[in-house]
Amino acid sequence: MFPFLEYCLPSYRHFENAEHVKFLEPSEERPTRLIAVPKTATKPRLIAAEPTCMQYMQQAIQKSLVGQLTLGHTTSWLVGFADQIPNQEMARVGSEDGSLATLDLSNASDSVANWLIEDLFGNFPIFLEAIQACRSVRCQLPSGEIIDLQKFASMGSALTFPLEAIVFSSIVLTAVLECRGQTPTPKAIKSLKGLVRVYGDDIIVPTDCAETVMEWLHTFGFEVNPHKSFWTGEFRESCGKEYWNGHDVSVVKFRKKLPASRRDVDEVLSTTETRNLFYKAGLRGIPQLLDDHMQEVLKYFPWVTDESPVLGRIHESGFYQIDSWCPKNHRPLVKGWVPRVVIPENEVDGVEAMLKCFKVSIGNSDVAEDHLTRSGRPRAVGMKLSMAPPY
Repeated sequence: MFPFLEYCLPSYRHFENAEHVKFLEPSEERPTRLIAVPKTATKPRLIAAEPTCMQYMQQAIQKSLVGQLTLGHTTSWLVGFADQIPNQEMARVGSEDGSLATLDLSNASDSVANWLIEDLFGNFPIFLEAIQACRSVRCQLPSGEIIDLQKFASMGSALTFPLEAIVFSSIVLTAVLECRGQTPTPKAIKSLKGLVRVYGDDIIVPTDCAETVMEWLHTFGFEVNPHKSFWTGEFRESCGKEYWNGHDVSVVKFRKKLPASRRDVDEVLSTTETRNLFYKAGLRGIPQLLDDHMQEVLKYFPWVTDESPVLGRIHESGFYQIDSWCPKNHRPLVKGWVPRVVIPENEVDGVEAMLKCFKVSIGNSDVAEDHLTRSGRPRAVGMKLSMAPPY
């Protein structure tokens, strides 16, 4: 499906560079690794770390697939990948007039069986073969044990999110049309615009069809979370927003512990964001307590706006603090801590650099100028005391 010469070399002319490559049989491929990443202050999230070669092609398919779904006449309003606001607004409407229900699935990505993917895309053999070619078939547990996978993929695969969206939206559309006694035609599907939407495992459907949709989801092995699904009463929740009778009553949660010193950079960043979320939610007591703690830890915790690079506190009036003026740009400056993200050195040259330029740089205006010398995830995040704009 993805020949080495076409996807890993800039041209056939560089075929000699393949001499050092070892081609493995499927049974010899590296398994994906089960790891835990932070989810909340007390609970981790289990994901799978995919081998680099798998991610390479998964991301290639994902970029094209999501682009097509985002631009499609039907799928653009049916599924979401980057913008959660449509789901949140529909949840607000549902809480106000009761017309829409919000459903949430438990362990959604881990419940998408590979046989379901094979059945759903059986009429698209080339696409099916492509996504199966870059699917990990085994997983290594933290104990070192390697198991065979019956699900399509865990969170960690670049294809999990878009494919589960297709699976869920297909099931939901079928269930809603059956509930309403309609034949699944393009016109019937179009009539559901504004009534059905899927963002990951956050699903919105008409309230009168909620129980039918849940029955269909159960039929295909998915478990609806009764504690986070709402189709009666005046409360709805979707994509992190909670509404009661049209009013935003979202809960603000601490993701990390409070920082004990400036060295606790992740905790400083998280607490600053949490403080400002509390303030935006209309609470004043907790932000004041956090302000006192952050000023004790950081010494500098100024008033800034959301757009400022300086870590600080926001004010509802848009007020910001001025400590000095820039002699060059004649704009106000404030003294505070600015996060620094250092990308690891990862220099690439020769054939590999040419391939990266062909596949990344051309037609992509937001590629960093130093993309041939630095790449990858930052190993650490630091802070620097600086004079920077408060807005």
